[in-house]
Amino acid sequence: MNDQTFIYVLYVLPLTVPLIIFLVKRKRREKVSEETWQESVVSGLTEPPSLHPVVDLNICLGSGACVLACPEQAMGIIDGKGVLISPSHCIGHGACATACPVGAIDLVFGTEKRGMDIPQLKPNFETNVPGIFIAGELGGMGLIRKAAEQGRQAMESIKKRGNGKTPHDVVVIGAGPAGIAATLAAKSHGMRYVTIEQEETFGGTTLHYPRGKIVMTAPMKLPIFGKVNIRETTKEMLMKIWEDVVAKTDIKINFGERMEKIEHQDDTFTVVTNRGRYPTRSVLLSIGRRGTPRKLGVPGEDHKKVVYRLVDPEQYRGKRVLVVGGGDAALEAAVSISKVPGTTVTLSYRSDAFSRVKPKNRLLTEEARTSGRLSVLLESTVKEIKPDNVVLDQKGSKIDLPNDAVIVCAGGILPTPLLQEIGIEIRTRHGTGSFDQKALASKLPPPRP
Repeated sequence: MNDQTFIYVLYVLPLTVPLIIFLVKRKRREKVSEETWQESVVSGLTEPPSLHPVVDLNICLGSGACVLACPEQAMGIIDGKGVLISPSHCIGHGACATACPVGAIDLVFGTEKRGMDIPQLKPNFETNVPGIFIAGELGGMGLIRKAAEQGRQAMESIKKRGNGKTPHDVVVIGAGPAGIAATLAAKSHGMRYVTIEQEETFGGTTLHYPRGKIVMTAPMKLPIFGKVNIRETTKEMLMKIWEDVVAKTDIKINFGERMEKIEHQDDTFTVVTNRGRYPTRSVLLSIGRRGTPRKLGVPGEDHKKVVYRLVDPEQYRGKRVLVVGGGDAALEAAVSISKVPGTTVTLSYRSDAFSRVKPKNRLLTEEARTSGRLSVLLESTVKEIKPDNVVLDQKGSKIDLPNDAVIVCAGGILPTPLLQEIGIEIRTRHGTGSFDQKALASKLPPPRP
């Protein structure tokens, strides 16, 4: 062996072995990412629900930092590039964008297929109407921790506007995570605030979750109260946390008070509710995006047995229940009620398949159907709701279904008329960036049967 060969073996070979091991492991991870993406395609879960990352493939180095940073395992590496392989799992926390070493990831709303209506906001959370601010879910941020942080930051911006001649510096509308954090910030600054909440308790969208639903969040820091160290909890535990926050900080929230309109004159506002009028310098809207449930628009829908969310499956014990809808909320409601002894549960959906639901919910629904606990009527629509029955149409055939309760899980409607009446501009966002799901799908092997 000559000196040159010896040097090659001594220095190059030790570097080559780790490189080969790295490439083999990387190839395995890419295969898993491809399989995960295929499952998303088969399940019809290729559209992210809200804020989500797009990757500039011209910049991405495929380091995998985004994959390691994503706690929901929504990111993966395919063909050497970062890809959102599980769009439905993404909750928009932005950890992937922060972790990317070359800045190849942007966070956007909406996609090419599904636009998302978002109020126009400045970096300080102020709308195009000076003095009206938005934080939380209405602005597109449903993640609990980030909604709370937005509420705090928005109140910091409102504080900088200074005090006016009105009795109140700010009226906070909505007592979800953003509203509670904003109220805490207002109190910490000694501001004259009023917080109203149309429900009889707080929690925002969380309040409408079924009992026992697991809520994903992250540690957050609240003004006055301090750090709340939670990651995965139930709806009930999260509600108790909010109760503890309110009790220990002694913030005041007007529960059961509904905003009816906002009057604007010069540089002041008057928030009109079902209980009174509140002249104020600024307004913070921290309400949900689904303030108004989407209705079926059929005769009899105003019957008291019709509701738009599931609170407790036990209340339907021994009853004949119809659940309407084909999303995760509908499937979760139908499956949970079917577990209650003595119930008869039917799930009605207008399409021929549940195309945009989590695989776990699809599996549980099929198990409930196979076991006989749940009846599934695909390609069916409700035509009329009567006191003791419901009339449906399934591919031209009339079905007269005995019924005691109807749960409509058809989503909600953005309070666009309210926002437009105030003068807030709304734009439909279709996302930006170079991530092309069609191009990616065409490169991958066809989904497994």
